[in-house]
Amino acid sequence: MWRLSFMQEGNSELPEKSIVPVFDPAGPYAGSITILSWFLIAMACGVLLIVLASLWVALFGGERIGKKLGGAKAVWIGGIGLPVVVLTVLLVYGLSLTRNLTEPVPRTAMRVRITGEMWWWRVAYLDGQGRPAMIDANELHIPAGQPVLLELESNDVVHSFWVPRLSGKLDMVPGRRNILPIQADTPGVFAGQCAEYCGGPHALMGFVVIAHEPAEFALLMAGQRTKRPAGSAEGAALFRSTGCAACHRIAGTDANGMAGPDLTYAGSRRSLGAGILPNNRGTMMGWIGDSQSIKPGNRMPPYKMLSAAQLQTLTDYVRAQK
Repeated sequence: MWRLSFMQEGNSELPEKSIVPVFDPAGPYAGSITILSWFLIAMACGVLLIVLASLWVALFGGERIGKKLGGAKAVWIGGIGLPVVVLTVLLVYGLSLTRNLTEPVPRTAMRVRITGEMWWWRVAYLDGQGRPAMIDANELHIPAGQPVLLELESNDVVHSFWVPRLSGKLDMVPGRRNILPIQADTPGVFAGQCAEYCGGPHALMGFVVIAHEPAEFALLMAGQRTKRPAGSAEGAALFRSTGCAACHRIAGTDANGMAGPDLTYAGSRRSLGAGILPNNRGTMMGWIGDSQSIKPGNRMPPYKMLSAAQLQTLTDYVRAQK
């Protein structure tokens, strides 16, 4: 078990600090990494036992055996021979075990471009030509039982994408595109986290992957691609007049800001603030009104000038985007 700060798996209502089972793989890519991790732990324990036994012999084994332990032969064996053997075994076994992480995925596999931002995730589902066909933020929907290829990028500083139960950790470096395959064998909700310190509210930069049955996933994607703008005209006007449209995008409207998360499907997301709050009316109002009190250092300014009625109208408009 490893204590991480992000949404509790299997709980669509309450993101919280929880213990996520990083040694409980839910797919083939995470499975090979888990086996290698246990092997490394076992080898480390074995080496530790050898070192402790040697230390005990050196302290309490008598002068004769102490001289042998400190002789040239023992130094060659223990200081050079043993590390060479251990590291060679680890290298060969590790490379053979994790070769599926570098093997090509089927050309028909879904591709998604995930871009690390301060401090959230931009998600773009790509078409056959590698162009964004649909844009979302902070959560990823995938079909269960099928590999998905992630293109990882960063727009600012170094981030690191990690969904422990689905694949390994891979850095997101500005100016570079790294490739990571993931797969969930069965439907479920899987928590992720930025695993490289990126300043500010780094610990509050969570992520959620939702795996669906393939037929359900196809229906979900078809529905989202034919999505039409929703919400009241009053809410849309307030969204524009308060400056929200300068930073956020809602497909099908004149809101095309790219500085903040895309809000086209904001009402149907499981969480707010990159996995730190459940997505409901109360938390949405609190986030819009003063996100700095919830996630200090994020790039969204507080909107304390809004009246209660305006805040409710704006909240209802954003929540209508599904």
